[in-house]
Amino acid sequence: MLTLERAKELNREMITEPHLIVHSINVMAAMGAMADHFGEDREHWMAVGYLHDYDYEKYPEEHLQHTEKELLAEGVPEEDVRAIMSHGYHILNDVEPVTNMEKSLFAVDELTGIIEACARMRPLGITDLGVKSFMKKFKDKRFAAKCDRELIKEGCGMLGMDVSEVAAVCIEGMKPYAAEIGLLGTEQA
Repeated sequence: MLTLERAKELNREMITEPHLIVHSINVMAAMGAMADHFGEDREHWMAVGYLHDYDYEKYPEEHLQHTEKELLAEGVPEEDVRAIMSHGYHILNDVEPVTNMEKSLFAVDELTGIIEACARMRPLGITDLGVKSFMKKFKDKRFAAKCDRELIKEGCGMLGMDVSEVAAVCIEGMKPYAAEIGLLGTEQA
């Protein structure tokens, strides 16, 4: 089973851009919270979330084409590599998310981007961000326009959850990492 320590070690070799490191932490935190929600192994899900964009910085135009073979060669278990590959479903490959871990990663990858953008606009950052405020921004298609809301809705649907339910889990999961991801807000920084 992939550990968080090993995921961080592997990512260090590939991800150096600060915004991509923050994204890895955001997805890691959200996946940990989703694991808690489903009663699964928190660290394991966090590790998969942290490593999900393994090849993105070096191969942005070929994302996930330099992931499967490379991670398997590094000893990452096949089920974890498959989970990572499944976040590209419809966009980059045809690896359909089937487990709760895979469906969660598919849903939270884009969702954390909107949560982060929302938190950056608040004086107290993510520390006092609630679902109601998030959903207002989620419904505004011009806000964080690059985040694919249809993919988020599809991922949440796969989980049998509303966007607001998944967002609530992810927001709470990201709050403990507010300082590390720069989401304490202007009043607390």
